[in-house]
Amino acid sequence: MEKLEFDGRGAVFGRLASKVAKELLKGKSVEVYNCGEILMSGRLDDVKKELLAKIRMGKGGSLKGPKYPRNAEKLVKRMIRGMLPWDRTRGREAYRRLRCFVGEGKNMLRPKEFKYNSLRKAVSINQIIGGLK
Repeated sequence: MEKLEFDGRGAVFGRLASKVAKELLKGKSVEVYNCGEILMSGRLDDVKKELLAKIRMGKGGSLKGPKYPRNAEKLVKRMIRGMLPWDRTRGREAYRRLRCFVGEGKNMLRPKEFKYNSLRKAVSINQIIGGLK
C-alpha cells in the first residue's frame, strides 16, 4: 500500500481535504502534518461562531452527537471524514488509513494547488482552537 504525506502549512483546508479524501478512496494511506497551520477562509469571528455552534449542539446529555473535537489534528480528521462516504464500507476503511499530526514529517508533499493566492481573510486552525478555550 502506498503511503502519502501532505504538509498542511499554508494550505487551504478545502483543497487539501478533497485531495486527501480522493487519495484515501484510491486505497492509499495518507498522513497530514502541521494540522494546526492549515488555513480556513473567512473572518475569525465567523468561523469561530460556526464551529462553536456545532460544538454546543452535542452538549446537554446527548450521547449521539454531533461531536466536534477541540484539538487541531482531531478536528482536521473529523472534517476530512465529512468528505468520505461514511455510510459505506469503503469510506470507513479509507478513514482508518488517515493519520493527522501537529508536528513535522520527513517526506511531505507541498503541491501548489493547495495554496491560495490572494488570501485576504483566512485563519489558521490554531487561531480557531485558541479562541475556543
